[in-house]
Amino acid sequence: MENRNTSGRAERERRIYRVTIVGSVVNLVLLLFKFAAGILGRSAAMLADAVHSLSDFVTDVIVLLFVRISNKPQDKDHDYGHGKYETLATALIGIILFFVGLGIFWNGARSIWAFVRGETLEAPGTLALVAALLSIVTKEILYRYTVIVGRREQSQAVIANAWHHRSDALSSVGTAVGIGGAILLGDNWRVLDPVAAVVVSIFIVKVAWEMVVPCANELMEQSLPEQTEREIEEILLSFPGVTEPHNLRTRRVGNNCAIDVHVRMDGNLTLHQSHETTRAMEQRLRELLGEGTFINIHVEPAKG
Repeated sequence: MENRNTSGRAERERRIYRVTIVGSVVNLVLLLFKFAAGILGRSAAMLADAVHSLSDFVTDVIVLLFVRISNKPQDKDHDYGHGKYETLATALIGIILFFVGLGIFWNGARSIWAFVRGETLEAPGTLALVAALLSIVTKEILYRYTVIVGRREQSQAVIANAWHHRSDALSSVGTAVGIGGAILLGDNWRVLDPVAAVVVSIFIVKVAWEMVVPCANELMEQSLPEQTEREIEEILLSFPGVTEPHNLRTRRVGNNCAIDVHVRMDGNLTLHQSHETTRAMEQRLRELLGEGTFINIHVEPAKG
């Protein structure tokens, strides 16, 4: 059994590494092309987009480092495994994304303010538009590939990284609109470049916030949703002779859940009967929450 679990973890790690390495190579090529296109094409929006791609590359590195740690089995220093390292990686990705969004917003707002004061903004070149369109197609394909693997492997960090790819694609959509408008509509519309960057930055910050908050809740030991706790109690009470589930405590540990609960049973049951009932309850709970669920059921004699 242990060998099978170890083999499964190793295979999961290989699949996660494969999708992340593909993403990191694509991000490296894209960010170099975007920086070149932003400089040669004189586009502030494309340079901001290039910085966003750089953050994608950095988060790929974070995933590669943390997934290996999170897949380690339980040891004497980590009785619940290393799953929270993956949660920490997801939080770091979200924080990086949040500050990248703020940076894009700040740069765009400064350019807009300069335009309002009468300054003439540089006209972006066609190369910058080509880079934006290429980024949209490439990063959307990368998002779909990465999110499929993340959901199949139940990896928070990989799913978060997929959304980082999607946010880069959205950023490039705004960049393409701004650059295209500035090229096609003339000098008075060059402000579309920074305006598009500001609009996209808001979406980036929103995605980042939605990543960080659940991770913070998990790291702060937030309980499972109330509906899930009700389902846990219903499963316990479905067994004959089991009453009064109480002192229920739940939390997430990376991709797994942990449950501590007290139940009452007939005090005249033998130890063997009590043990078999408890094992059956654990199996039903794992069917609900996953095989990796940590379960501790404390049995007390029924009152009276």
